[in-house]
Amino acid sequence: MTSTIRLSHEVKEKISTFGLKGESYEKIINRLYDLAVKERVREFLMPSSKYVSLEEFRKEVEKKWPKSK
Repeated sequence: MTSTIRLSHEVKEKISTFGLKGESYEKIINRLYDLAVKERVREFLMPSSKYVSLEEFRKEVEKKWPKSK
């Protein structure tokens, strides 16, 4: 069974930029959906609010334990 959805030309063009040559919109949308699910799971397991970047970590380490000169 198939369904028709209405999209503006702008959204259709945006979606097509994620596609490979000859790939259907259905395949593109399925791939984007799979990536979104993985991102949602990653964010649930490792919320960015609990973590800092390596650069931030390095700065904090240098503040607490400055290199002796």
